[in-house]
Order: sequence, then C-alpha cells, then structure tokens
Amino acid sequence: MSQSDMKIAITNGRVIDPKHGVDAPRDLFIANGQIVALLPAGQTPDGFAADRTLNAAGQLVLPGVVDLAARLPGLEPELEAAVAGGVTRLACPPDTDPPMDEPELVERLVRRAQDAGLARVHPVGALTQGLAGEKLAEMAGLAAEGCVAFSQAKRAVRESQSLLRALQYAATFDFPVWYYPQNLSLARGGVAHDGEVAARLGLPGIPVVAETVAIAQITELCRATGVRIHLTRLSSAAGVALVRAARAQGLPLSADVAVHHLHLTDDDIGFFNNLTRVDPPFRTAADRAALREALADGTLAAVCSDHTPLAEDERQVPFGEATPGVSAVELLLPLTLAWAREAGVPLTTAVARLSCDPAALLGVAGGDLGVGAPADVVLFDPEATWTVGTDTLVSRGTNTPFLGRAITGRVATTLVGGKVVFSR
Repeated sequence: MSQSDMKIAITNGRVIDPKHGVDAPRDLFIANGQIVALLPAGQTPDGFAADRTLNAAGQLVLPGVVDLAARLPGLEPELEAAVAGGVTRLACPPDTDPPMDEPELVERLVRRAQDAGLARVHPVGALTQGLAGEKLAEMAGLAAEGCVAFSQAKRAVRESQSLLRALQYAATFDFPVWYYPQNLSLARGGVAHDGEVAARLGLPGIPVVAETVAIAQITELCRATGVRIHLTRLSSAAGVALVRAARAQGLPLSADVAVHHLHLTDDDIGFFNNLTRVDPPFRTAADRAALREALADGTLAAVCSDHTPLAEDERQVPFGEATPGVSAVELLLPLTLAWAREAGVPLTTAVARLSCDPAALLGVAGGDLGVGAPADVVLFDPEATWTVGTDTLVSRGTNTPFLGRAITGRVATTLVGGKVVFSR
C-alpha cells in the first residue's frame, strides 16, 4: 500500500480551518489523499479503519500553507525546506534561469515537482519574453501548462504602452497579472530605505515614492483594462493607503506582504548587516505598523515568504553589493503566528492569510480542511521553542536576518495529498 492510499486519522488536535469557520477540538480523517471527515473528538466515520493514527495532542491542525512566492534553485532541497515549514503549495516567480517564458520550461518544472512528491508547485509565467519587457510571452501556452498568473517579477516593462498592451491581452483571457510595485528609475542605485539609517550609513536610498508611483500607475492601468492585478510585496504605509483606496473603488486589485516585513525595520540593518539586504527594503516602524494592520483587516490578502536562498558568496560582500533576498520558507508559518500573537489578531485570521486566502488568489483547490479537499495538512506545535541556525534550517540558503533568534512554534508533521512528507 502506498502512503497516499493509507487511511489516516489525526486525533486530539485543535483544528483551525478559517474557510469553514472551524476552531475547535476535532479529529480529522483522510482516505485516498482527501479529507473524508472532521468530527468531534472520539467519533469515527462509519466503516473507517485507520492504517495510521497521528496523535496531535497539544498541537494545531492546520490547512497546508500556501506560499505566493518561493524561489527554488536546486528544486528538491528547497521543496524539502518548504514542507519542513508546513508549505504544501507554492507559487514560483518567473525570474528563474532561464526565465519561465516557454511552455516547455513550465511543463518540465511541474513534472519535476510532481516527481519529487513534496510541496505542489504553481509556476507564475513571464509576462514578456525573457522578462525583457518588450515582446509578449506566449501566455496562452504557458497557462495551458499550468501557469496561474503572469508577472515581470522584479523587472520592469520600460515602455508604458507595452505594459498597457500586455495588460489588455491578459484581460482578454482573464489572466491575472502579478506586479512588483517599484518604479525602477526612482529606485535605481538604492540599497536601503531612503531615511535616517541610510543617511547615517552612507547608503543610497530607495524612496517610498518609488513604490507609490508604481502603484498609482498600475491602478490606473487596472481601471482602464479591467485586468486582475495582484501587487507583490508591499513595503510602505503610503502604498497600503493606495491599495485600500483602490479596493474601496471596486477595482480588481489585491496585494501581499513578505513575512519579514512584518517584523523588521531599517533599524535592523544595524552596522551593515547584509542579511537585511532585501527588495523592497525594510522601511520605518510606522510602515511596519501599517503593513501589520493591513494584513489584519484584509487590505493585504496574504503573507508570503518571498523565499530567496542564496549561496555564501552572494552575501559575503559589502552591504551594497550583496544580492537581495532572504531564506524564509521555513519561517513563514511561525513568524506569521508570532505577528498574530503580538498584535492580538485571532489565529483564524492569521491562518486564513496563509491558506484559503492565497489559495483563492492562485485559483487552486486547497487551503482548507473541508470534506473532499486535498489532504494537505500541517501539525504545528505552538509551544515548541527553537533557535534559527545553520543546523536547524533545511534550506540550502541560510541567509536570514533571524539567524540566532529564538522562535516559538514549529512544524511537527506535514502531509501533502494524504502522504506524510515531513515529520520531526
């Protein structure tokens, strides 16, 4: 019997399923890779005989985490890191090498991910060929192979007319476009938030207006074309205000935030700590507070890892020369729940921003524990304490500003399609 054919009972846990309004002690039953029942403790579906029972006493039983941005150099090791962090579905940005602009590349990535049998991978296709910002990519062919959206990642379409045509084409087929809101001209040469810290350290800054100008432009293009726009990785209070206003006007516009932006500010750069070199940059405490509030009230629909594992030689250089990015897929769940704990946000809201809400943005099944849903499940010990270190991370990238920090809460077990793919 293969693992995915096994009947599994998860007993004695606190089940949180925001999509169905569940936050209660429940036993969860799985067969043929799907959830078949969710019952009060002690009850069993008629005729169900478990091949394996997982005792979740003292643990949270959650839908698998859906991550909207994780880069996967060395596919299988990073998928192992994903499931170690409770991530069962992830979207892969198109800024791969080569860029994800041909159907054959998408088909190969999806097949390799399926063969690995770990987290499910949903590619985001390139909006333009080679991400060069000139000729449109073959969106229909990319979508047919499994692309869930189209994006330039962090590269610009320099000609506004080219961007307008790309959005018009995407709108024609109702393809969502994911847009990184940063005006590259205003951000050019910058490596940190344009504020007191950058000035004191002599670092070139990236002003907030680089984000707000880009949001203002894409909002008007969204209004003109009707295309669904998802803004990736907001960083500022002013940016949040623009998103809130656009949504209030009924525009089909959503946005997300990277989990590290919920916790860190430009003060964490310290004395040129290049582990804090990220795009967009960490901004002020007021910006961080606005992001945290917007995630709580739903203005920001999801929190993601923006996982970018880097090699040692990419960061053992001066701050301004370091490659931006943070290894974060294993910290996404515990750091999001830490935000909820600190901010007094209900656990159901925090779990929603990690599961059913991003699944809805992807347009895929999952992100919930309803009967008939794929059995993508995480058992999470909320009291476990551990220290982030090179020996406690599975990812090959240990480039995280949380190195050495004590974390409360850790994934104990992850199931994908009813198969146990990680257990601590």
